[in-house]
Amino acid sequence: MSFFKKFFTKEKKEDLDKGLEKTKSSIFTKITKAVAGKATVDEEVLDELESILISADVGLDTTIKIIERIEERVAKDKYVNTKELNEILRDEIVELLGDNNTEDIEDYIYPEEFNPYIMLVVGVNGVGKTTTIGKIAHQYHLKGKRVVLGAGDTFRAAAVDQLKIWADRVGCDFFSKGMKTDPAAVAYETVQYAKDHKCDVAIIDTAGRLHTKTGLMRELTKISKSMSKCLPGAPHEVLLVLDATTGQNAIEQAKHFTAATEVTALALTKLDGTAKGGVVLGISDQFKIPIKYIGVGEQIDKLQIFNKRAFVESLFEKVES
Repeated sequence: MSFFKKFFTKEKKEDLDKGLEKTKSSIFTKITKAVAGKATVDEEVLDELESILISADVGLDTTIKIIERIEERVAKDKYVNTKELNEILRDEIVELLGDNNTEDIEDYIYPEEFNPYIMLVVGVNGVGKTTTIGKIAHQYHLKGKRVVLGAGDTFRAAAVDQLKIWADRVGCDFFSKGMKTDPAAVAYETVQYAKDHKCDVAIIDTAGRLHTKTGLMRELTKISKSMSKCLPGAPHEVLLVLDATTGQNAIEQAKHFTAATEVTALALTKLDGTAKGGVVLGISDQFKIPIKYIGVGEQIDKLQIFNKRAFVESLFEKVES
């Protein structure tokens, strides 16, 4: 428990535990039942474990990788009992999450040499993209940072309006050129606004592009180039927001977006609403892109910085209690 005392308030830990409750039940309650009455981890236990991980949307490739690692451990140690299985599985998951360069950070921070720090946020409609932007802005605002939100989704009036509502709610700046304007121009001018008004952070929304529309995806490249013309090196972060409840479809979306632009971080929303939280593991393993945020509730303070140690500790805690 010392880890949580160091990195998390009691409330954050409770939020994480509650947010992962359905996934815990889906994966680890099933594992507990699968090993009941078994003295050792044999082929039958591993087959059952493989089925459980796949059903939780960990993904076939990642599941096979985990199973192979456990098989190697069993072969090496000669005798592994079922009580040790959770510990071994925990170790493998932490290692897997560490392979994607995810750093265990405590707070909403960014490299101080970037002023302003520019974030471009992408993702399809319905994943909670604009809400995630608002929640990130809220956290930076609480730390005394001046934030501007740029309404780069110029195709839907509702998107502009929703972002304005979030800006007002958070108490941060807002920049928009209205509907049907060039998103790349909005991105450029938002960056310029951030520079002129001495904002610390600029977060720019984009249209919820369907990942099957190649032309719209190409526009992301245009937007990024436009921003770099205003501020060399921008955007400093390209955040892809994915809905955890969509399971393997989230992985498919990630494939298309990473092909279209240089995604540097991931946000997984709605983990509290799904038993398929295993998709976090699959995405981490497949794309080697740091998972930065996870959504564990609808409220404004329920977006957490992803911490692999905290995630795994919470995931296993219920099983061991």
